[in-house]
Amino acid sequence: MSLHAQLSPEAQARLQQQRRTSTISSIIIGLLVMGLIAVVLLIITLAIPVKEVPAIVTYSTGADEQETLETKKVATTTERKPAAPSSNMAKVIAANTTSAVAIAVPDVDVPDPATDFGDGEGLGAGWGAGDSGGGGGSFANIPSSMAKRCSKQDRLNRLNSNGGNAQCEDAVVKSLRWLARTQNANGSWGNRNEVAMTSLALLAYLGHCETASSIEFGENVLNGITFLTDVSKRQNGRMAMDLKNKQWPYEHSIAAYAMSEAYTMCVKVFGENIPDLGYEVQKVGDVLIAGQHTSGGWDYNYDTESGRGGDTSLSGWHLQALKAMNHTGFRFKNINRCVRDGLDFFEKNQQPSGAIAYKDNNVHDDGTTLAAVGALCFQMWDRSSHNVPRKACRFIDDTMKFDWNTADSDIYGHYYAAQAMINYGGDYWKRYNKLFRDQVLKNQNADGSYKNVAGDGNIHATGTHFKGTNPYATHYRTCLATLMLEVYYRFLPATGQKTKG
Repeated sequence: MSLHAQLSPEAQARLQQQRRTSTISSIIIGLLVMGLIAVVLLIITLAIPVKEVPAIVTYSTGADEQETLETKKVATTTERKPAAPSSNMAKVIAANTTSAVAIAVPDVDVPDPATDFGDGEGLGAGWGAGDSGGGGGSFANIPSSMAKRCSKQDRLNRLNSNGGNAQCEDAVVKSLRWLARTQNANGSWGNRNEVAMTSLALLAYLGHCETASSIEFGENVLNGITFLTDVSKRQNGRMAMDLKNKQWPYEHSIAAYAMSEAYTMCVKVFGENIPDLGYEVQKVGDVLIAGQHTSGGWDYNYDTESGRGGDTSLSGWHLQALKAMNHTGFRFKNINRCVRDGLDFFEKNQQPSGAIAYKDNNVHDDGTTLAAVGALCFQMWDRSSHNVPRKACRFIDDTMKFDWNTADSDIYGHYYAAQAMINYGGDYWKRYNKLFRDQVLKNQNADGSYKNVAGDGNIHATGTHFKGTNPYATHYRTCLATLMLEVYYRFLPATGQKTKG
C-alpha cells in the first residue's frame, strides 16, 4: 500500500509565494552583482594613466607655422651614477615617443655660500638677471613654436631669421661640452654656491633642448637634476648651500626656476621618469611664495616684514621662477596674487626715464640692468604692451652699451637685455643684436669657456661675480654667455614685429 502526503491549499500557496520570493531575490542579486562589476571596470578604466603632452605657448603673439619636429633621439637606459648626498634615485627611463613641444629655458645666476653675496644694497652680487620664462625659458604654456629648438635645422632657421648665424649654434655646443667636462662628481657645478651654479648650467642645457634622455648630455642633465632634488629633500625645500647667508633666497629662486623648467620639459613634455622631482618642485615653490615681502618684492632671509622691503634684483629672479612654476601644472596657493604684487613692486620702482631702481628710487649705475629685469618680468607674464616694459626697452635702446674688453662689459645686465629686446622686436632688437652678438662670439675660448671681461680693469656693474679668472667666475660667465646666444630660438617677439636683419 502506498502512502501519499497531500499539502493543504494554504501550504501550497505559501510554497508558491516562497518560490516567487526566491526567484525575485535571485534576479535582484544578479543585477546588483552585474552593476558592481560595471562600477569596478569603470574605476579601473579611469585609473589607467593617459600620457598627455602639453601644448606649449609662449607669451609671443607672432608664432611661426607649426612644422614637423624631427624625432628626438633618446637613451632608454640612462642611469644616474651614485650622487651625494643620496643615491636613492631610480634610473631614468625616457619615453620613446616623439614630443611635439619643448619648453623654454630659464637663466640663472649664482650666489656665494660662505661669503656675502652682495653688500645688502647692491645687485645681489650679480644676481638678478633672468631668463627663461621670459628669458630663460618659456613662459605661458610652452609653445609649439618653441619645440623647434629640438631640431637642429629649425634652430638654424630661427637663428637666421632672428639675426643670428651658424656660429652662434657652434658656440653654444662648445659651451655645453665645456660644462660637461667641468661637472662635479656629485652632479653639481662650481666650487661655491653650487645650487645656483648647477641651476644655471641646467638652464643652458634645457635651452638647447638637452634633457635626461639626450644622447650626448643626458647624464649631465640627470645628475644635475638629482643634485638639486637631493638638496631639497635634505633641507625641506629650501635651496641654498648656506642657509645662514642672508642672501640665500637668490639661490633658492634660481633653483626653483631650473627645477620647474626641468620638470616641465623632461617629465611633462618628454615623459622621462625622474623620481621625486615633481614632489620637490612643489615644496620649493611653496617656500618661494610664502617668502614674499608685504611690499610685493622679496628680501633677504625671506623676511616678509623687514624695514628694507626687498629689492628689484632679487625680485626679478622670483618672478621668473614663478612663471616656470606655473608651467608645471601644479597648484601653488596664492600664485596669482604673488605675481600681481611682484609686478606692482617693479612698477613703483620705475623712474620717469624708464630706468628701474634697485629700491627706494636708488638707481644703480645707469639703471639699464634692472630696466631689463623689469621689462622681462612683465613680458613673461603677458604684459608686453604695459608702460613699464615699453619705457624700459626704450631706455635700454637709448642708453645701454656693451664692449667685452672695456668697463662696459656687464654681461649680467646683457643677459636680461638680450631676452627683453628680442621679445620687444623691431628696430630695438636689430640695434641691440648688432651690439651684443659678435661681442659674445669673438670672446669664447677654444675650450668653450669665455674670456674674462674688461681685462684687469673695473666694470660698470654693481654685481661682478662673473668677472675674474677663477673657476667660479668662469663658470658663471660661460653660462650667461651661452644663455644669451640661445635667445634666438628660445623666444619669439611678443609684438609680432619682424626681427630679421
